[in-house]
Amino acid sequence: MASNGSGKNLIVCFGEMLIDFVPDVAGVSLAESAGFLKAPGGAPANVAVAVTKLGGHSAFVGKFGDDEFGHMLADILRKNNVNDEGVLFDQHARTALAFVTLKANGEREFMFYRNPSADMLLTEAELNLDLICRAKIFHYGSISLISEPCRSAHMAAMKAAKQAGILCSYDPNVRLPLWPSEDAAREGILSIWKEADFIKVSDDEVAFLTQGDPQEEENVLSLWYDGLKVLVVTDGEKGCRYFTKDFKGKVAGFSVKTVDTTGAGDAFVGALLVSIEKDNSIFENEEKLREALLFSNACGALCTTQKGAIPALPTTEVANELIASAN
Repeated sequence: MASNGSGKNLIVCFGEMLIDFVPDVAGVSLAESAGFLKAPGGAPANVAVAVTKLGGHSAFVGKFGDDEFGHMLADILRKNNVNDEGVLFDQHARTALAFVTLKANGEREFMFYRNPSADMLLTEAELNLDLICRAKIFHYGSISLISEPCRSAHMAAMKAAKQAGILCSYDPNVRLPLWPSEDAAREGILSIWKEADFIKVSDDEVAFLTQGDPQEEENVLSLWYDGLKVLVVTDGEKGCRYFTKDFKGKVAGFSVKTVDTTGAGDAFVGALLVSIEKDNSIFENEEKLREALLFSNACGALCTTQKGAIPALPTTEVANELIASAN
């Protein structure tokens, strides 16, 4: 039992963890692929591991199938020092699987096996609210909003966190194949938008949510609301843009040899949450925020240099080396 983060420095990540099957050769379709590598995935779990690899304390709340894959994933969390007090196993449903194709440029396409998978069957009654209320930051995505009973569990966990004065962090991680339709995805993702203190979206997600050009600031700002502490838009290797009530700007990215973009956004978010947990004055201090975002950009870039998300998540030392070498 990893029992990290008993104080108020805990980052609790809620949602799904699954197994990505990645073709062992990049640039081929799923049908053409002769072999697949098993890679643990699921954005909230990736963020939990990103946090511990950077020296922070995290916990994961979610449900696995009581099967070999589910126990393998729980074991990966423990080996990475992620607190597993919020982990549950379902006797009747399987752990979710995703087949991921890596196109020649390292970008991804997904095919999911979840009907229903164990993560979708987490109920409100099963939530470890004591663990959630020990957090300093509560982080979640939108996949847990797609179907009941998990949606109700997500809403209850978020409500408990907000009532306890815990900072809420949201990375929607749009996965269209999992939603009934594009409109349902847009509506579901935006339904909890104003609950978050911190939101990170990719440029593609801005395009999807606003149905406009993500480079146009007016479109990005349509996602802003009073009460949000910071909105961050990631622009791939170009870096990121940030918006707070008092200031806005952009921070350049790092040029690396990209092999696989899986988990890059999660490495970015994990790094930023570690920085926020250490010093949440970064919301008001532009210099500190820029420094934190530079570090996040470095972590995101490094994550693309290896296959799979969790094995590619960097340590603080490696991220700082990349920042130093770019100066």
